[in-house]
Amino acid sequence: MIKVTYNNAENEQIAIPAELLKNKRHLTKNEIAALEKNLNSCDDASWRNVYVDEQFFDASLIRSSSFSGFVIIGKLRAATLKYHDLELETGIYRSKLINVATGDDNVICNVAYLENYRLGNTVMLFNIQEMSCTHHAKFGNGVLKNGEPESNRIWIDIANENGGRAVLPFETMIPADAYVWSRYREDEQLMKRFFAFTERGNDGGLGTYGIVESNVVIKNTTLLKDAKIGECTYIKGAFKLKNITVLSSPEEPSQIGEGVEMVNGIMGYGSRIFYQAVAVRFVIGRNCQLKYGARLLNSVLGDNSTISCCEILNNLLFPFHEQHHNSSFLIASTIMGQSNIASGATIGSNHNSRSPDGELIAHRGFWPGLASDFKHNSKFASFVLVAKGSYQYELDIPYPFSLVALGENGDSSVHIIPAWWFMYDMFAIVRNQYKFKKRDKRTVKVQHIETNPFAPDTMQELLTACERIIDLTASALPHLDRQFFQRAVAKTTASSNQEKMRTAAKLFLEKNHEADFTLRDEQCQKKYGATIFKPAYAYWLYRRIVKYFAAREIVAWCADCGSAIFSHEEITKINSFPLFTVWCNIGGQVMPEEKVNELLKNVKSDVLHSWEDVHAFYNECESQYKNYKARYAVHVLELLYNEKIINFTKTIYDDIVQEVIAVSNDMYNESVASREKDYTDCYRKMVYRNDKEMAVVLGTLDSNDFLQTLKDDTESFNKSLQMMFGR
Repeated sequence: MIKVTYNNAENEQIAIPAELLKNKRHLTKNEIAALEKNLNSCDDASWRNVYVDEQFFDASLIRSSSFSGFVIIGKLRAATLKYHDLELETGIYRSKLINVATGDDNVICNVAYLENYRLGNTVMLFNIQEMSCTHHAKFGNGVLKNGEPESNRIWIDIANENGGRAVLPFETMIPADAYVWSRYREDEQLMKRFFAFTERGNDGGLGTYGIVESNVVIKNTTLLKDAKIGECTYIKGAFKLKNITVLSSPEEPSQIGEGVEMVNGIMGYGSRIFYQAVAVRFVIGRNCQLKYGARLLNSVLGDNSTISCCEILNNLLFPFHEQHHNSSFLIASTIMGQSNIASGATIGSNHNSRSPDGELIAHRGFWPGLASDFKHNSKFASFVLVAKGSYQYELDIPYPFSLVALGENGDSSVHIIPAWWFMYDMFAIVRNQYKFKKRDKRTVKVQHIETNPFAPDTMQELLTACERIIDLTASALPHLDRQFFQRAVAKTTASSNQEKMRTAAKLFLEKNHEADFTLRDEQCQKKYGATIFKPAYAYWLYRRIVKYFAAREIVAWCADCGSAIFSHEEITKINSFPLFTVWCNIGGQVMPEEKVNELLKNVKSDVLHSWEDVHAFYNECESQYKNYKARYAVHVLELLYNEKIINFTKTIYDDIVQEVIAVSNDMYNESVASREKDYTDCYRKMVYRNDKEMAVVLGTLDSNDFLQTLKDDTESFNKSLQMMFGR
């Protein structure tokens, strides 16, 4: 029902915050006369509810407008504001203002209804149908005002459709916060503390007002309600913006474009939302894009991500998530960054229970192929490429850098080639780190992001995969090579038959990396399991990559310390750092599991009092990350050589140098070879009339900036490695 309030000549005086009246005054009789002459009106016939700047106020710049409640006008002087092709004179024209305080040198033109907002300086508002703010606005944060029922609180149901992992949005939320809140649900005390952190600073008071900070441009927009718009934001042609915060700064300006609808959420610094995109119940990180009709619902989107033409529901997406195609669909998942969802990929449409409570978890670098679909629940190791196909059963893929494909000719098992990327597309893996660093346009980097494919989280997966290949080979070896198996078992001093078989299998894999056989892994797919191809070669490649990682991290650590050689002094210092062997990807930041547990313990014991304290903990872990990696690198070398590093001989160091340089050179040479195919393959060349045309369209191999950078880095690393380990 519409509430009717009849005005009278004796309006009550409205309380105005004292800070708004600093350097302000009432209108003079001449100014009132000028305003009325220019067809302006005021609910208060005396115009006592209008305040203007003490020094700079030009009444001629207000025309055909009406004022209600209190209206406080900053400096208003003749000037022209221009942004791109929009050029307007300062002033208030054909607009209705209710309880509004403007900043200096604003343009308010054709704003049909503007209520309860505070504007910064040099703000341009042009062609807006309604712009209002209620007294209980939360601006997308998951808090409540006094007297509101709990049902009014905005939760984001990430990672699971049934709300079992829901989190409350807040302005400073990063994927790491959403991850720790959504994963450790069994800890009731922890959940209460996270809830309290989010409510911290909320006094529940009413009387909120909308905020438009300085240098904001809003034009041709239908509705803004309960919005907080950060500095230098540009909004054009938006359809509906309700209960949102748009974070923006001169260094990282945000933009919202045509037909956009955003309700109940927070948009990060430097992000851009365009072309009929829809976002409801969301947190969008820094430097993200949402465009071309994309729909983002009940999701947290990490920094540096691009979403277009697709539908994304109930997800937690870590940084560098790419999903560009109209036919792709993603629901109820935790995707841990550096991912690319192909056209036609339907992830999460199939459930295996009567309730929509399934989930999918994919570690870094998840890349499902064209028109692929999966059944909940499924889980993938880092950098798994899944070939086109409909996967009818749950998957658990523990092999990183692998290719997964459907079986053929009646074979219902999935086919897996572990280490596929190292075998066939080293260019793509090596380029990853360079590519993501180049795409990171954030000025302020709150969420730490590990972009290197070769990091502790992936190395522990490689080592785990090696152990799994050993176990599977141990069961199969008596049938693969009975004589080798019998000789190896006879030589081992292991106490149990199981350990004897594992020792024999490990020896077989180390001596026969080119052996051509397959293994069965029943864990990888429900009901029909998986067939593992090239396991011996994958085992050999995994170990080489781990060795490369370890040597690279030690070289990097020594270089940071200014050490030219890896001496006993450096070994002693590295060994003084704590050893962490289990690693977690927390929102994009790789952290030891023990530090994550310490974080959660400190939250519950009130050592950490706020989300700001939690972020400070992340920062402290990041500051020690190089030391942690160096210690882990020493540990994995000791595992590979079954010897303490202090006892490493010249023979061992020579072997490290020789093998790691071979890996380093292979990475460069195979990257060149992978890219070279684009210039030599006859099917690639057939669309060009001659080589010159192809060079103009594609550029030349020699002009590839990445390959030149990789060449320089490879030469520099090889030289440093020889210097540090060669002595």
